[in-house]
Amino acid sequence: MKTKLNLLHLTVGIITVLVFLATGLLMRFHLSRVFETNYFVRMLFRSSHIYILLAGLLNIALGAYLRLSESHRKKAVQIFGSICVLMAPAVLIAAFFYEPYRESLNRPLTPLAMLLLLIGTLCHMLTQIGARDT
Repeated sequence: MKTKLNLLHLTVGIITVLVFLATGLLMRFHLSRVFETNYFVRMLFRSSHIYILLAGLLNIALGAYLRLSESHRKKAVQIFGSICVLMAPAVLIAAFFYEPYRESLNRPLTPLAMLLLLIGTLCHMLTQIGARDT
């Protein structure tokens, strides 16, 4: 049975993929001059751009396949994991617009977002250990 959480993941995922496309267009048409002279900044933008896609696709996958557990404890872990995964796209989009301009390898937002995706994914994985398909 699909839940509101599935719909939320799907919505956030689709919006995030659309933002991924928009950031690609932004890089192609508005930031190309920056890229010609500064390969370091180009790499920072591209990596942030790809991470946005990662977060969007993970949300779409959860939206399509998530089934909340009957167990209250497992369900709570799933919801916590979902909150982490749902927050990550916003952090990554902020990182796209903030971190490359700093021209530094110190990227405070990107590792935070990756940690949110890791924790969220592990929470969902752990709730499925020993689960049976019905």
